[in-house]
Amino acid sequence: MTLTTTSTLRDRVILVTGGARGLGKAICEMLAEEGVRIVLADLDLEGARACARSLSSEQALAVQLDVGDPDSVARCVAQAVDRYGQLDAVINNAGVDVTLPVQELQVADWDRVLRTNLTGPFLLSRAACPHLKSGGHIVNIASTAARRAWPNASAYHASKWGLLGLSHALHAELRPRGIKVSALIAGGMRTPFLLDRFPDIDPETLQEPANVAHAVRFLLTQPEATVIPEIMVLPMKETSWP
Repeated sequence: MTLTTTSTLRDRVILVTGGARGLGKAICEMLAEEGVRIVLADLDLEGARACARSLSSEQALAVQLDVGDPDSVARCVAQAVDRYGQLDAVINNAGVDVTLPVQELQVADWDRVLRTNLTGPFLLSRAACPHLKSGGHIVNIASTAARRAWPNASAYHASKWGLLGLSHALHAELRPRGIKVSALIAGGMRTPFLLDRFPDIDPETLQEPANVAHAVRFLLTQPEATVIPEIMVLPMKETSWP
């Protein structure tokens, strides 16, 4: 038996949220090398433009996006379709965290984390669905925070557990239309998301974001008749995972 994969992503149109830095930037770099037409969306428009200029691909559209704002999401998807005439995949990568004990966590903090990490992927998926044809793909970047818990991260855990549930629900709902939905549970990475907030963390226990981007490519290049609903990618030296 011969295993046939979709070996190339060339000329697909893929929207990446939170694409200006960290894992989002690594995903965009990987996609550029594959010849993808990238919609690089980020709240930081100048950061998105700088990242787009740094890519090997000339086909990268930088768009300002507030993932928790329905109007901003609608404009972003419309810009993608207007520019390229199609939309083939969405990578819901944008994420934030507020690390505080629950009694110090403000309602505004809770709302911002849930709005970005959970409402955002819902809004992007809803807006993208009318444009995704059979073979289209939604990839939701989750976290080991969706499988375990640690102190002072209640909003982040709630958002990532919720995102995992949303992802599996969309998988069940969109599968009959030929649209694939995958959740990628990523362990700790050497990105500003961790390194800027936790200066004492040992980088040797983390993985390069490019390694996780490679897993995104793996999801996107499965045979047409195959979908991977969930995958976990961990650093070999991560100490907080059993």
